[in-house]
Amino acid sequence: MCFLGVVAPYYFLFKFLEFKNWEWSLSEFFADANVNFASSMLSADLGIAAMTFFIFIIYAFKNQPVKLLKYSVCMFLVGFSLAMPVFLYDNYKKFKIGKD
Repeated sequence: MCFLGVVAPYYFLFKFLEFKNWEWSLSEFFADANVNFASSMLSADLGIAAMTFFIFIIYAFKNQPVKLLKYSVCMFLVGFSLAMPVFLYDNYKKFKIGKD
């Protein structure tokens, strides 16, 4: 899932840049990302989920700066699609459900 969390977002970013002739404009990116109510809904949903996860990470690892930095780097260099799978991978045994 971590691999897909990196590849999928960057695939679409490269497609966006290719469509725009490799010219980057942050304002144009967000204008295109929120072009209709459906995409705005997805952006809001993902934004709230990512913000909630980040606040949880800050609270849970405030005394462990290396882990806090690890998940923050994943979140801000790639996105929620990498930070969440890395967190789940690191904490698999803590959340393991079923027979031991």
